[in-house]
Amino acid sequence: MIDFDQVSVEDVSRHFGRRRALSHVSFVARRGAILGLLGPNGAGKSTMLGLLATLVRPTDGRLRFGDLDPAVDQSAIRARIGVLGHDLFLYPELTARENLSFFAGLYGVSDARAAAALALERAGLADRGDEPVSSLSRGMRQRVALERALIQQPRLVLLDEPFTGLDDRSAAALTARLSALRRDGAAIVVATHDLDIADGVLDEAVFLRDGRLVERVAQPSALRATYRSVMARPVPPSGERGAS
Repeated sequence: MIDFDQVSVEDVSRHFGRRRALSHVSFVARRGAILGLLGPNGAGKSTMLGLLATLVRPTDGRLRFGDLDPAVDQSAIRARIGVLGHDLFLYPELTARENLSFFAGLYGVSDARAAAALALERAGLADRGDEPVSSLSRGMRQRVALERALIQQPRLVLLDEPFTGLDDRSAAALTARLSALRRDGAAIVVATHDLDIADGVLDEAVFLRDGRLVERVAQPSALRATYRSVMARPVPPSGERGAS
């Protein structure tokens, strides 16, 4: 199994026809750290997640997964990526256990049933695993979907607005799970508008506006105030700023 310590985004641009979704963006996502992609709607956060997931190719620039090039090693790299997007990709008529076993089998996990059982324990749903997903609350479904994204123990975890629609208890459970993933050495990238929840969780924040990088901030604190301050600044012509 291939592995990598970091993912490098190097002067990446992505155009959709005449629209520039991203322009000259650079940053590094490292294992054992949570990086936040922050910015208003239309900033390019979801496009960046698509690039990191190797579902979208850059128009210019490149991504490197350690020493690996996704243009050459795409299949091997994808096996080490877990994605949780707006669609939870769960079959509502199946139980949580059946969903997790199914996806474990797709990824070639050697003991899919054991992997599903462990995932349910990590989600705090061992006692609800044999209920149809459709009967679970939104927060519970989100926890199952996160474990679905983690079933093959990915090195890179990509989360698109993972806190949306969660109550305080579910949001706290998700935050605790992300902290455990960080301790286990995953590289985690979170695109979120939920600044109050993300405050104190992120090891680095990448601020985007209109597809350009405004600022990179290491160990961000007072995240909402930092966000307002950063977003009030003009975007440099190159679209790059150093970490502060």
